[in-house]
Amino acid sequence: MLNSKELLARTKGLSILFAEDHDDLRDNTREILKTFFYQVDSAANGEEAIRKYKEFYQTKFKHYDIILSDIQMPRINGVELVESIYEINPDQIVIIVSAYDDSKYLLPLINLGIEQFIKKPIDYQDLLKVLFNAAKKLGTSETQNSTSKGISQIKLNGSCTFNKDTNILLVNGNMMTLTKYEIIFLQLISDKIGVIYSNEDITNHYNALNESLDIVNIRKLVSKLRKKLPENSIESIYGIGYRMIPILH
Repeated sequence: MLNSKELLARTKGLSILFAEDHDDLRDNTREILKTFFYQVDSAANGEEAIRKYKEFYQTKFKHYDIILSDIQMPRINGVELVESIYEINPDQIVIIVSAYDDSKYLLPLINLGIEQFIKKPIDYQDLLKVLFNAAKKLGTSETQNSTSKGISQIKLNGSCTFNKDTNILLVNGNMMTLTKYEIIFLQLISDKIGVIYSNEDITNHYNALNESLDIVNIRKLVSKLRKKLPENSIESIYGIGYRMIPILH
């Protein structure tokens, strides 16, 4: 049996969104999840889940750590939900809850890259084990890559840091004022430092947040942002896009 303290140590700083159309199951599971996660949100269908997923990012400027979803839901089912989420965030960890008659949906979901399945009726010990493994995977990713979603403090050089949780940019101990668009841009390119984000990646990211930003305004945004950052923090790759370069000491 999984030790609850061990699970809490892994999940207490994480957020989770649970999509399930059965009211009792959704409410009971949500109460259990609240014991372990710092933020637990729920949705009664796939359409509501997508809306909450986008709203969470617009509010927190980061994605949920884990998505837990049923397959059979009204309006938008679990497969369509996962497809929509992966269009926004291909690295999202998704766990699917499935009944035995959902087998025809399993292969498409496996091909999409979901993390794991939980069978209905839910065995909560099994669920907690799966959540523990997912949280452990997030923690391992943080250790291996300082630019993963779980690391909040991004070091640009000895005198400059960007905190992805608070959206605070400190330069020589002074807090720099950032616009909403600058925060979104920094959140995006600091997610995987060194990876090139194309102009299309960037515009699609803003569009997913119901914000508009074309290529011309990307250049203007980067130009203004560079004045607030250490020299050579953001590299332009001509005709392609941008990447953030950490200055290591």
